[in-house]
Amino acid sequence: MGMSTPGSGHRRLRVGLLLAVLALLLGGGTTLAPQQATAVPAIDTNASYVLVNRHSGKALDVYDLATNDGAQIVQWTRNDGAWQQWQFVDSGGGYYRLKSRHSGKVLDVADSSTADGAGVVQWSDQNRASQQFRPADSADGYVRLLNRNSGKALDVLDFSTADGARVIQWPDLDGANQQWQLVKLGSGTFTNPIKRNGPDPWLQYHDGYYYLATTTWNSTITMRRSTTLAGLSSAPETTLFDLAGRPNGCCNMWAPEFHLIDGPNGPRWYLYYVAGQDVPDYNPTQRLHVLESDGTDPMGPYHFKADLGDSWELDPSILRQNGRIYLLGSAIDGEQSLTITPLSNPWTLGGSRRTISRPTLSWERQTGAVNEGAEALHHNGRTMIVYSASACWGPDYKLGLLTLTGSDPLNRAHWTKSPDPVFQRNDSNGVYAPGHNGFFTSPDGSEDWIVYHANDSASGGCDMNRSTRAQKFTWNADGTPDFGTPVRTGVALPAPAGE
Repeated sequence: MGMSTPGSGHRRLRVGLLLAVLALLLGGGTTLAPQQATAVPAIDTNASYVLVNRHSGKALDVYDLATNDGAQIVQWTRNDGAWQQWQFVDSGGGYYRLKSRHSGKVLDVADSSTADGAGVVQWSDQNRASQQFRPADSADGYVRLLNRNSGKALDVLDFSTADGARVIQWPDLDGANQQWQLVKLGSGTFTNPIKRNGPDPWLQYHDGYYYLATTTWNSTITMRRSTTLAGLSSAPETTLFDLAGRPNGCCNMWAPEFHLIDGPNGPRWYLYYVAGQDVPDYNPTQRLHVLESDGTDPMGPYHFKADLGDSWELDPSILRQNGRIYLLGSAIDGEQSLTITPLSNPWTLGGSRRTISRPTLSWERQTGAVNEGAEALHHNGRTMIVYSASACWGPDYKLGLLTLTGSDPLNRAHWTKSPDPVFQRNDSNGVYAPGHNGFFTSPDGSEDWIVYHANDSASGGCDMNRSTRAQKFTWNADGTPDFGTPVRTGVALPAPAGE
C-alpha cells in the first residue's frame, strides 16, 4: 500500500516536540499556547456514533463492509453507513466496548497485543480487556480512546489522510491522529439491516414498542423489542419458547408470526411457526404449529396450543376477511403453491386446505417453481396477498401480488394474479433475493411499512446470513402497493413517523 514503516510518523512527532521545547529553552521567541482539554462528552449507550479523526477528517470504518472476526479497522471518507456507526457498550470503570452497527462485533486489538503498532480489528464481543477503551479528554471536545489491556491509544498509522489507512494502537501522545470527534447521529433515523442474521422476519408495532421475530433454525423461538426501529439492531434476544422434546416439531424453527386475535379467551397473541423433527433429512417433517400467549404482551409468556395439520406445509400467516380468519401457507400441489384453510378458532382448522396460487409465470420459476410466504394486505376496501416467488436459494427471489377480485377467499378463481413482480433485486443497491415480507404501520398510524429479508450478494443462499430490512411504501392510483426499490444497506433513512 506504499505506507512507511509503523511508527515513523510518531517519531517525527516526538522530534518536532523536542525541537519546539529546545527553542523555548534557547529563547527563540516562539511560545507554545497550551491546549486546554475539555471534559469527555457524556456517552449515550443507546445511540450510534460516527468517530471522526481530527487529523484526517475521516471516519473509523470496518474495511470492505466485512462481518467476520479479524476484519481490519481503517479510516474512510465519512458516509455514515452502518459500517461507520458504533455503539458504546458499558464495561464498567469508565471503559466501553465499541460495537459495530454493521457487523455486531466490537473493536479489539489483534491478539490482545500490547505492542506499539498492533493492528485494530473487529471481533466477537467477549468483553476482554483488549476490547475495552476509555475515552480520555483532549482539546476542543475531541477524545482519545485508550485500550484497557495495553494503555495505548487508538491511532491512524503514520498520520495518513488516505482512505483505507490502518488504525493501530500507539503510546498516548495526544496527537491529532489520536483524537476523535464523537458524532452522535440524530434521532429519527435508522439504517438497514435492522437485524443481521434475521431471515423470515415478522415485525409489529404495539403499545409503544416494535417487536421482531425471525427464523432461528434451532429449537428456540425468540423475539426482540425496541421503542425505535433503529434500536432493534442491538436489542437483546429473548427466548419465548423452547421446542425441545416436542415429538411433532422439536427443531428447525422457521418463519414465526404473531397475531393478536380476539378468540374464545379474549384477545391473545397467537404465534404461528414452522418446525420439524430431529432427523437427518428434517425438511420433509416440517409442519405448522401455534403457541398462545397467557395475556396481551407480545413477549408472552406463551404455551403450546396446537399442531396445524399433519402434512408438509410452510410459512403460516393469517388472513382476516368478513369477520372470519383463515390460515395461509405454502404446500405441494404438484409444485410448491399458496394455500388457504378456514379456521374455526385461532388454533383449530375449520375445513379443508385449498390452493389459491401456483407458480405459473416465468419469473415465479427462475431458480425453482415456488409460491410461498403469503401475507395479507388490506387497503381502501381491497384485499390482497403479497407472496414470495422463485426459490430462496437464488438471487431472483422476489414478491408477487394476488388481489381478491371475487367474494370467496377459498375459491382460486376469485383471486387475480398481477403479471409482474412488485418487488425484486436491485444490483446497483447491492440487494439480492428480497422476499418473505410482512407489513406494519408507523407509530402514528400515518405510514405503511414493509419488512423483508435479503442478501448482500448474488451468491447469497437460503440460510441464516439473510438480514432483516424495512422501508416505507406508498400506493398506486389503482390501489395496489408501490414498494419502490429495495434500499442499500447502511444508508440513513427517516424513522417511521411518530417515533
